[in-house]
Amino acid sequence: MILKKQGYPFLVYIDKIWDFAPHNALTDLIRFKDNWYLVFRESDKHAKGANGIIRILSSHDALIWRPVCFFQESGIDLRDPKLSHTPDGRLMLLMGGTIYSDDHRYIVQQSRVAFSNDGVIWGRPTPVLTPHDWLWRVTWHRGIAYGVAYRFSEPSDRNAEWLVSLYESRDGIQYQKIVDWDIAGYPNETTLQFTKNEEMVALVRRDKKEDSHAWIGKSPAPFDQWTWQSSNYYFGGPNFIVLPSGQFWAAGRILSVTPYGEIEKTVLAKLTPDGLYPVMVLHSGGDTSYPGMVYHEGNLWISYYSSHEGHAAIYLAKIQLPSDEL
Repeated sequence: MILKKQGYPFLVYIDKIWDFAPHNALTDLIRFKDNWYLVFRESDKHAKGANGIIRILSSHDALIWRPVCFFQESGIDLRDPKLSHTPDGRLMLLMGGTIYSDDHRYIVQQSRVAFSNDGVIWGRPTPVLTPHDWLWRVTWHRGIAYGVAYRFSEPSDRNAEWLVSLYESRDGIQYQKIVDWDIAGYPNETTLQFTKNEEMVALVRRDKKEDSHAWIGKSPAPFDQWTWQSSNYYFGGPNFIVLPSGQFWAAGRILSVTPYGEIEKTVLAKLTPDGLYPVMVLHSGGDTSYPGMVYHEGNLWISYYSSHEGHAAIYLAKIQLPSDEL
């Protein structure tokens, strides 16, 4: 018997949604016109593959899912798909495409976007920003898309410092830089949200071995003056959402150090200006994370992937949050 603990999130259920490819990963989740849409990457392996495709599933009840669309480009590894609502009532798909040499060396990457009126029929993907810029996720706010792109300071040197910049766009295609962030330690994947007083909040993954704690930043409009705080955790594939109450909840991958080595898990965490506070470990392990998050009818829905049952598969969790958080 599962008992609820007052004041803590309660896991209603977790369901495996998809495991048909050798490697299924890098999810996002959205509701659009009374249906659910779940997007992810299919490939032979996690990285350095030239065969990554992007698949979209749809469901009316979040129980029965059907594939409705996929994207594939010959010789290009598509990955990190993200879905968002545009101000004119369409869906936007953002994804990256990487070209590798025959010996799996990085050559070039460029982000691209596609749009749909119904989530099923999509327009042709359009490249955005410049080669080597990786626009990882966008958040629309008051008619403007905001996103953070990261890149290597020396594209030919994978050990060079990584650079991150904040961009804005009114159409999701043409982007203007707002500011370069002065963040060291290999900053990269970033999610943005907004507080009730219109401050922008950023959760930034960092990958420097000596200090890999994610950073939390905030800035008032016009979003060019930032203050930063360590989250106290490594956080891979970071995502977070804002509840109607204004509370922030995040999901991503953390590393737990045990006597047997480091263990990777996807967790749900409370996010405050002071840091991340993990409160629930989802059924996960090994190659895992990259959650999509949707708040709907009093519940938090999280898509993610994990290899704890064998090869990497797609999962969906339904979580009831404490009533004082909603």
